[in-house]
Amino acid sequence: MILVLGSVQIHPGHMDEALHISQAHVERSRGEPGCLEHGVHRSHDQPDRLVFVERWADAAALQAHFGVPASRQFVKALSALAAAPPSMQVYDATLQPVRG
Repeated sequence: MILVLGSVQIHPGHMDEALHISQAHVERSRGEPGCLEHGVHRSHDQPDRLVFVERWADAAALQAHFGVPASRQFVKALSALAAAPPSMQVYDATLQPVRG
């Protein structure tokens, strides 16, 4: 499984537009093969920051997602609303979960 954590600081006054395009991207992405989870959240302590959490079945599914034209269009549109470049971390989580 592949985990993706991302965030972006949005210019003041542009959060409604950023949320709108982000939620549309999330809904579309959830229908892609290999997408196990895809969500966008507004930071509680930084209200102009969006946080993305994604789970993909494998690296191939994530790479296919990056290749979808609508995904590239989303990144371009969201970057135009960003006060700073977005950040993204990708983690390979293929180990079995720890049970307690």
